[in-house]
Amino acid sequence: MRKKIIAGNWKMNKTAAEAAALIAGIKKEIEGVTTVEVVVCPPFTDLKDAAAACAGSSVMLGAQNVHWEASGAFTGEISAAMLKDLCVTHVIIGHSERRQYFGETDATVNKRTKAALAAGLTPIVCVGETLEERDGGQMESVVVRQTKLGLADLGADLAKIVVAYEPVWAIGTGRTASPEQAQQVHALIRRTLAEIGGVAVADTIRIQYGGSMKPDNAKELMSQPDIDGGLIGGAALKADSFAAIIKAGV
Repeated sequence: MRKKIIAGNWKMNKTAAEAAALIAGIKKEIEGVTTVEVVVCPPFTDLKDAAAACAGSSVMLGAQNVHWEASGAFTGEISAAMLKDLCVTHVIIGHSERRQYFGETDATVNKRTKAALAAGLTPIVCVGETLEERDGGQMESVVVRQTKLGLADLGADLAKIVVAYEPVWAIGTGRTASPEQAQQVHALIRRTLAEIGGVAVADTIRIQYGGSMKPDNAKELMSQPDIDGGLIGGAALKADSFAAIIKAGV
């Protein structure tokens, strides 16, 4: 039985003080919840205060990106060692916004993932098709390509990752993915993971849904056989809505 994992991607939101306050609110809301893995992923500038706020609780700390080099002339980037120094345990890699706005490719996703794993971080590796790709009948080829290339050559470390499926076509477009549509792609990802690392490993890897999961649809989505949690955007910025999604996974 795969343990559900709910991760909040705060994107470019919250100051350090606001981050600490939000985490305090989340801890209060989910007191006693032990069967769901909870991760918050604030901006880099919040990590130190967020780590202090998470200390002594079950809430784990994630970052939104990591570079593949240990150090060097990479303005605006951050290394795995820097994240580890701030008590970070998880890191989002290959988010659709990184791909769309900042030139992320399957090759750089693979390098970042390997660096995260080498440092003992848990990568949350994002895959998903755009509206144009879905309407063009390319969903399967895009998702399979991103999964295979982003997770290439990980060996036994494949078992240590989390995958997040982002239906980019259903985010901010007015179109929504039904639980059945989401399950279809999650099952495709799991079959692809089985091709990479074998069925036994694929069956242990958690696959999150990242397509606007909210309190009112979380339970139905997570009742699907291959949906093991959520990568939450807007709903993660309020303690009550984020907690409601977490409780839906219990």
